[in-house]
Amino acid sequence: MNNNCRHVLVVDDEPKILEVVCMLLESKGFKTFPAENGKKALEIFDTENLSLVILDLMLPDISGEEVCSAIRKKSRIPVIMLTARVEEEDVVGGLELGADDYIMKPFGLKELYARVEAVLRRTEGDLLPLVKRNSWRDGDLVVDFEKNEVRKKGSGLTLTPSELKILSALIKYPGKVFTREELIDTALGRDFAGYDRAIDSHINIRKKIEDDPKNPDYVLTIPGLGYKFGG
Repeated sequence: MNNNCRHVLVVDDEPKILEVVCMLLESKGFKTFPAENGKKALEIFDTENLSLVILDLMLPDISGEEVCSAIRKKSRIPVIMLTARVEEEDVVGGLELGADDYIMKPFGLKELYARVEAVLRRTEGDLLPLVKRNSWRDGDLVVDFEKNEVRKKGSGLTLTPSELKILSALIKYPGKVFTREELIDTALGRDFAGYDRAIDSHINIRKKIEDDPKNPDYVLTIPGLGYKFGG
């Protein structure tokens, strides 16, 4: 995935740290969304197309642990925790909540950037949703990623590998609006040889999973932006 497609939520109640981290990532081609407290962080998480969260544990309103837990209920988006705490149980607790990495304050900017890139490399290819088997509308659509099975009203569907990857990407980030470029990068990989408009042909997956493809419930078009999962 190109840096231009990577949006990072940076959460810290120390203005200087917030500013420096955002400046570092912006200089590397990322787009950053700063938040000085947990409430704003969750608001940004719910409205922006994020690729990574850098999260301070000690926030003035909602704790970093609570923010991480709320994020993990919705998404596998990678989370790097920042903390001044040195106790082992704090580190273990954060990792058990679903953090992908842990950085102690004070930290060097080179180390932070190296960890950001390492976490993104590890997670870019992970298209598994939060649970391996998903069901919507009382079993109208069932997707089992462990078995690579998709069922509509109890009947098995045959999806192409590209269609399954696209559906997996959309489901992994419920509510996230993907541009065509983002969906290609996330689902089909940077080596995809087609044009960005080629993704539209794969969205014909609607003919297989929707009751009415012209009025879809699952794969939604967001005019002027792209696509999102609405299940």
